[in-house]
Amino acid sequence: NGAIFMPTLITPRLICTPITPQDWPFFLALQQDRQVMRYVAEDRPPEAIREAFDTRLPVWSPGSEHWLCLVVRDIATQTPLGVTGYRHHEADCAEVGFLFATQAQGKGYGLESLQAVCRYAFAEGGIRRLVATVTAGNDASKRLLEKVGFVQEGELREAFWLAGRWHNDWLFGLLRNEYRENR
Repeated sequence: NGAIFMPTLITPRLICTPITPQDWPFFLALQQDRQVMRYVAEDRPPEAIREAFDTRLPVWSPGSEHWLCLVVRDIATQTPLGVTGYRHHEADCAEVGFLFATQAQGKGYGLESLQAVCRYAFAEGGIRRLVATVTAGNDASKRLLEKVGFVQEGELREAFWLAGRWHNDWLFGLLRNEYRENR
């Protein structure tokens, strides 16, 4: 229908809203945190991070080619905790992603926000299949995906160059007809 709809996802503790230019300092800090980015990317200059940020700013609607990038905030304090979202690979298949600030990790925010993203993608986003790629060794992300119901479907050997060596990628998938909330 071409309607512009920028989703806001609300959970008991969190509000997830589309990224805006005002979120640049948080996005930059997240991307420059070596612990957060350990399995994701090498150190990059601020200009390269800015480029990635700018691709996430245009208005998003289901089917858009760029990331639906939602900033995850504490609903009470509005403190930004991380980013989450997805990007279409095909009309009905999308890749999920998430990054959380070090101090926000291990508190269930990833689980709560990823469940909201899955719920939105399957119920309103027209998505049939969600996928995720995790660098082998990133056990925290693997556990999070499995808690939500993702199944590890495979492993790509030496698929990702990071920190001077090749790493394997773990591939995960979740189908709409398998997804059950509050597993």
